[in-house]
Amino acid sequence: MTEENKSTRESFKVTGDEIISKVKEIIREGNARKIIIRNDKDETIMEFTLTIGAIGAVLAPVFAAVGAIAALATDCTIIVEKRENDEGR
Repeated sequence: MTEENKSTRESFKVTGDEIISKVKEIIREGNARKIIIRNDKDETIMEFTLTIGAIGAVLAPVFAAVGAIAALATDCTIIVEKRENDEGR
């Protein structure tokens, strides 16, 4: 039963210009459960959970918020919590 709830975390250092494209890439991969964006002082500036089957209209406000962060941020870390799909690893 606990196998279903396993998750891993992965982080990416990005600049303000790269935030939106990286978040879109992560969402397209389809196995992200949560995305956390932290500034260069390691403070969480945005955190959102992704649901299975989320479509563009649902994600539009998220992209708008990420865009606002990108305009203000210089260096950020994106932390992605992913579902474990491969039990053999």
